[in-house]
Amino acid sequence: MIAPFSTLSRYFFRRYVSTFLTYCLGLLLVILLVDFNETSRRLSRAEDYSVALGLFISALRLPTVLQLIIPFVVLVASIATLMQLNRKYELVVTRAAGISAWQFLAPLIVANLLIGALSVTALNTLAAKAMLKAEDIVVERNLGSQSPTNVAPWLRQRTEEGDTVLGARASSEGGTKLSGATFFLFDKDQRIKERLEAENAVLGDGVWQLTNVKKIRGSQPVEFLETVTVPTSLKAEFVGESLASPETVPFFELRGKIATAKSFGLPATSYEMQFHRLLALPALLAAMTLIAAMVSLKFVRFGQSLTVILGGILAGFVLYVVSELIQAFANAGTIPPVVAAWLPVLVASALGTTVLLHKEDG
Repeated sequence: MIAPFSTLSRYFFRRYVSTFLTYCLGLLLVILLVDFNETSRRLSRAEDYSVALGLFISALRLPTVLQLIIPFVVLVASIATLMQLNRKYELVVTRAAGISAWQFLAPLIVANLLIGALSVTALNTLAAKAMLKAEDIVVERNLGSQSPTNVAPWLRQRTEEGDTVLGARASSEGGTKLSGATFFLFDKDQRIKERLEAENAVLGDGVWQLTNVKKIRGSQPVEFLETVTVPTSLKAEFVGESLASPETVPFFELRGKIATAKSFGLPATSYEMQFHRLLALPALLAAMTLIAAMVSLKFVRFGQSLTVILGGILAGFVLYVVSELIQAFANAGTIPPVVAAWLPVLVASALGTTVLLHKEDG
């Protein structure tokens, strides 16, 4: 039998971790180039934009992207590791020594559980802080006003002067700083009386401070103003709960965010989904190992097959699509977030375990 800390276990562990890191670095380099190209396309018209700044913003987004692609990296790295071991007949010798698939897969599963734990703790915290820094740069340098699409949701506020609907292309500091902001001011009859388009907006004590404002009112000529104040009843905590993206909240702060959002009467589904998704990540990565093993065991007996390899990758892709669909239902309130996060993990684990039991134990 293969002991938990035997030489063979450590060898398989090192081989897998080395393969995983290699694939991570390669994919991150590709993603950096793709994101930099997209960032340049959206922000290159801004006066303060430079190639170095674009690369820095893209680099700050990498930890967040890595969190999203880790299940795929684990799947591909697991398949690749087992292929390499098969190619050198190392798994053949291991099986001949009476070691079952469950035993030589254990080091890979342990490695993925550790990777998942590090992703939930260290990587998630780094990703949240880096994404916040990227958003701060976009807002402070007014790069968000160059973006063609809104990323911050619309908010409605009510004051004695009437309702105001506001949105922005980018936000930072929990939504208290906006870039490319648009304010629609309504009269008491709920008709739009004027529209304000500002390069930046900052939430102060009872007012929004707008700078470099374009004021549009009916058929009147457009006015350009340096500063405009808009009364507000919104508090910084409420705006933060409404505008802050779940990806910018570290794992250990999500429970507090959920409680705060509920105290304001706001839906906390996105935060709950993020919390349970991160909580289930280590188990999901372990399940990816089982999916890789489903197709890799055939290599030992019948030789390597590109069709089978693509089948394993396709299985992982289908699992990802199903997970995203279930998450969409959860965000819509149709499915509880805890079910949406854990159901794909349970299905993948059950499928992988069933196939391996059938192949190993008949």
